Amino acid sequence: QVQLVESGGGLVQAGASLRLTCAASGRTFSTWAMAWFRQGPGKEREFVAAISWSVDSTRYSDSVKGRFTISRDNAKNTVHLQMNSLKPGDTALYYCASGRLHSTSMWDYDYWGQGTQVTVSS
Repeated sequence: QVQLVESGGGLVQAGASLRLTCAASGRTFSTWAMAWFRQGPGKEREFVAAISWSVDSTRYSDSVKGRFTISRDNAKNTVHLQMNSLKPGDTALYYCASGRLHSTSMWDYDYWGQGTQVTVSS
């Protein structure tokens, strides 16, 4: 069984930075692709960023490219999302997900955390 626990969310002003962390359980963490998705108020869940198990490939949505950076530490079973230059449009519940495929589709991820709230005020 895989458990994912997100942390690091909060209320910040536009232009600020936040670093989200996802702590994962499971001895095979290093073989999973990991990703961040988000769901804003009244919106569907959308892809934010993904990183391959080998750390040699990352993917970003166009809306966060150049501002967000995904990284992982396989020795610590953690994944991070560094978010810079935050905008009110980034306000959402951010979810960590794990799966076998390095994908931008939520349907390719098998395990999900409960989410951490990020609120950006103007």
